[in-house]
Amino acid sequence: MRRLLPQTFFWVVVLAVAGGSSACSRNDKTAAAPGEAAVANSNEKRHPVTGRVVAVLKERGALLVDHDEIPGYMTRMTMEFFVNSGDLALAKEGASLRAELVEEEGGRFSLEKVWFEDAVAQAVVAEAAGSLRQDTTIRGRSAYREVGENLPNFALYNQEGAVVSAAKFRGKQIMFNFIFTRCPVATMCPASTLKMMETQAKAKAAGVTNLELISITLDPEYDTPGVLKAYAQGRGIDTGNFSFLTGPERAIKDLLTQFGVLTEATRDESILKHTLATLLINEQGKIIWRADGSVWSPAEFVEKMKR
Repeated sequence: MRRLLPQTFFWVVVLAVAGGSSACSRNDKTAAAPGEAAVANSNEKRHPVTGRVVAVLKERGALLVDHDEIPGYMTRMTMEFFVNSGDLALAKEGASLRAELVEEEGGRFSLEKVWFEDAVAQAVVAEAAGSLRQDTTIRGRSAYREVGENLPNFALYNQEGAVVSAAKFRGKQIMFNFIFTRCPVATMCPASTLKMMETQAKAKAAGVTNLELISITLDPEYDTPGVLKAYAQGRGIDTGNFSFLTGPERAIKDLLTQFGVLTEATRDESILKHTLATLLINEQGKIIWRADGSVWSPAEFVEKMKR
């Protein structure tokens, strides 16, 4: 008999900025850690933009960008944009980028959802996403991977903007889960991240040297490599063997399907409901343990790693 998927959705809840009323939104911006976006302003103007990095102005927390024309809004020009700490760390002079331009009240310009373009990397990720899509389709109703089955092949971007594939972790024990950086509910993603950090520390103390931890975002539209880097930096996470991954939405959805993580958004996509799952993969790429929800013990995972 196949294992039943968890059926209870967890609501992601935040306080609305105006009026103090309760709202469930992943469009709200929080300031949970340094380098992350501030609270959203209803007077902001947003436009997609492409361009090239002319200079990285680290002391100002900004990029000087030669951006293309934005039809109906702005001609091509070179101007300064503020970015988060992760994007600032990843930016290089001459790099092409695509992003969302944000004109804040008062005339301050910033960039969000920043992607530094690399045609070769994009081709690798796209090819892997296509293969994963085909695999999920072929598996059909049996797409959910039981304990005892193998990790599927994938290729995503890590918090450094580098492409990493499942093959990179072959020969290592892998512990992974799914989170998103704007999740404000303490008992959900934040709790999962803290437990992953605790497991990392306990595993090191126990002499487990072949462990890789992975958190894959549930919100790839917002969680770019730069956002994930800022998230890790703001929490003091040791990324030596802890990767935060993002990539094409379709690939993320296929991974969620194959690992039985349920998500649901409202029609306006302002609410994200999701379940939690944390898995352990052995050196041969086989799923050997799974814990649903956020009430699991780091010590129990470490014990299974030592066997």
